[in-house]
Amino acid sequence: MTDKRTIAVSYLARVEGEGSLRIELEGDKATSVELGIFEPPRFFEALLRGRSFREAPDITSRICGICPVAYQFSACHAMESALGLSVTGQLRELRRLLYTGEWIESHALHVFLLHAPDFLGFPDAIAMAKEHGDWVSKGLRIKKAGNSIVEVLGGREIHPINVRVGGFYRAPSRAELDALLPELRAVAGLTAECLEWAASFSFPALERDYELVALRHPTEYPFCEGRVASTKGLDIDVAEFEDNFVEEHVAYSNALRAHIRGRGNYLCGPLARFALNADRLSDPVRELAEKAGLRAPCHNPFKSILVRLVETAHAIEEAIRIIEAYRQPTAAAIEPTLRAARGFGATEAPRGLLYHRYDLAADGTIESAQIVPPTSQNQASIEADLLDLAPELVRLPLPEATHLAEQAVRNHDPCISCATHFLTLKIERA
Repeated sequence: MTDKRTIAVSYLARVEGEGSLRIELEGDKATSVELGIFEPPRFFEALLRGRSFREAPDITSRICGICPVAYQFSACHAMESALGLSVTGQLRELRRLLYTGEWIESHALHVFLLHAPDFLGFPDAIAMAKEHGDWVSKGLRIKKAGNSIVEVLGGREIHPINVRVGGFYRAPSRAELDALLPELRAVAGLTAECLEWAASFSFPALERDYELVALRHPTEYPFCEGRVASTKGLDIDVAEFEDNFVEEHVAYSNALRAHIRGRGNYLCGPLARFALNADRLSDPVRELAEKAGLRAPCHNPFKSILVRLVETAHAIEEAIRIIEAYRQPTAAAIEPTLRAARGFGATEAPRGLLYHRYDLAADGTIESAQIVPPTSQNQASIEADLLDLAPELVRLPLPEATHLAEQAVRNHDPCISCATHFLTLKIERA
């Protein structure tokens, strides 16, 4: 990976992570794939012990510089579950609005700076911009609109500081949110154009029989709430997550890997949300997806770039809806009553389901914590993708095989530093 690629995203390199890939082949089949993530352990769950429940949203947001809102809201939902709080009305709508901002900026970053160069044959977005500068500019404009939502509602673009258990420290005025509308309406049109452009890419013909896992809400395309569901019949409350999912350690990776008990690997993220919730999209957004050739469920991981743009269109539409209907609440938060309890929370980070569980003492001190991020849930499925790609990889010269393997990993956007610095590919032929 060139220094130029590293520089292209270095301002977002707060999510540490580098990886290596080892593929062992016999003939045109892979007998072993090891996606090694050797980012140092960060011990956030241990760090939380002994801290106040109020600190969890801000501490956990530091796990990721690209999706801090997801960590904040998964923590908030878990704490509110423990303390018996229900955040409704305009405060709930404000949470959805802040989440739209994170989806917009994260999806745009991935699509235009990290993933599109793979399809167009460029080593990085800077090189791509020389021939496709108009599309990169559109992508950056879309990303900026998402960042603006996070800044206005969260207090700043990176690691917002206005989120708390029970709501917010400060509710924005109607005028502050109205100022976002002209640009959101403008980028709604740009997103539709970009989806049509991306639909013209050439997609490798890989179809995978994933068990797709995401939140499923009775009426909404999920951000913050819903039951944990799958395309193969799973339908559980968030509180049952650890009864059905388990993480394990493998020797070659510092990242834990998750699987469904008794069932095996699964995939969360855009493909899963789209498969389980496409019927929750508005008619205009569904029409955009159909025009791009997307039908739910989509089992081609390379087409996740299209689903991310569909979700971007949905997030922009949802942001406009919330702002147009907004009425400033009289109180920015609901004050909790402390008690000893266990709480569970899950939200949909841009990369997939993010689960938190906390045990609280009677004074609100955190006694234990469990956090399951999307990357650990998707790692085994990424390896399985590469196993299925092995016949194609073995036919290609090593540079082209390396490129395709990297692209297959980036399909799932496991983390920014992985997407930027990954990977060293070694193929051993028996």
